[in-house]
Amino acid sequence: MQNKDVLVAGAGIAGCAMAYWLREYGFRPTVVERAPAPRPGGQTVDLRGAGRTVVDRMGLRDAVRAMTIEQRGLAWIDADGRHRAEMPVEAFGGNGIVSAEEILRGDLSDVLYGAAQDGVEFLFDDTVTAISQDDDGVDVTFENAPQRRFALVVGADGMHSAVRRAAFGPSAEFFRPLGLLTAWFTVPAEVDLDGWYLMHNDPGGRVASLRPGRLPSEQKAGLSVRSDEVVNRRDRAAQVAFLERSFADVGWEAQRLVRQARDAEDLYLESMGQVRMSSWSTGRVVLVGDAGYCPTPLTGLGTSLALVGAYVLAGELAGASTHAEAFAGYERVLRPYVTQAQELPPSGVDGYAPRGALRVRTMRASMRWAQRWPMRPMMDRIFAKADAIELPSYGW
Repeated sequence: MQNKDVLVAGAGIAGCAMAYWLREYGFRPTVVERAPAPRPGGQTVDLRGAGRTVVDRMGLRDAVRAMTIEQRGLAWIDADGRHRAEMPVEAFGGNGIVSAEEILRGDLSDVLYGAAQDGVEFLFDDTVTAISQDDDGVDVTFENAPQRRFALVVGADGMHSAVRRAAFGPSAEFFRPLGLLTAWFTVPAEVDLDGWYLMHNDPGGRVASLRPGRLPSEQKAGLSVRSDEVVNRRDRAAQVAFLERSFADVGWEAQRLVRQARDAEDLYLESMGQVRMSSWSTGRVVLVGDAGYCPTPLTGLGTSLALVGAYVLAGELAGASTHAEAFAGYERVLRPYVTQAQELPPSGVDGYAPRGALRVRTMRASMRWAQRWPMRPMMDRIFAKADAIELPSYGW
């Protein structure tokens, strides 16, 4: 390919990794990001399996390890805060529900952003509003910057991708909701977690959780509820009102967390779901990460898919004679990995947020047995998905 100008939409994990590899292979990437600066903080994400291998190949393992969060594992608790089941981080070779390497989304993005900066143009506080392509290139209209032309456009801008909407069609055609709404936010460290990620399930499909943050003064909170209600992601008052209604009678720390959600600077409420597409490319536009194949946080594999997807796509582009050939190689190598990663854990959403009191007790019991026979072999297969790809060694 003669024209090396590539637009990458999104400066998160997938976007920064994509820009890094494109630059390494001699392309000229430009990254556009809606936020006015790299997004800090965020919730904890898992670095596991092939995702760790990609970080190793980028030479960033030490930088990532310096930012990881120490956790003992996941503990399911009752309304009085008593541990009813535990899965320590050492379980399943460090690839269990809480992996051996957990890092805040913003911290991982920051490491990748630092690695990608040299030789990459970043356009912050902007987004893609329209795409028009022909046989020779793609004309991109931005919200703020002047229109520009690129050889290729990579959508790495998340589950609600503006690139996907502009090039493929409305999000409703590809987003598959799971009937679960989750709010994430940061709270002061007022509960002694003793290093555990604590999760309280309440009948009605409601989940309240707290886990350590990287700073001793803060903790990361989560409030999930089984619901098909549509809540405006940009209407804070509507989000808080929804949480107040949903958790009005939930015990443990739920009432305090709802009160703190009102003033949390980083409150983020989202409908959990998966992005499923028969093809991740159309013409000269291609998707990577959550924009093309979001697996939901229930799988714990979103970060691995983003890192591996960027690595494979850039490697295929570097070695192909045409973008069509590269996109076909990208699908061929990555599609089996994505298919496995998008398989939900046993019982799906009901395994995470059961509705009935009996089902809550059954779920806790199953977690106690998960590390023992006869459940252990099945759980081993589930957690092995993170490594279920033989990464090509692109030596272009």
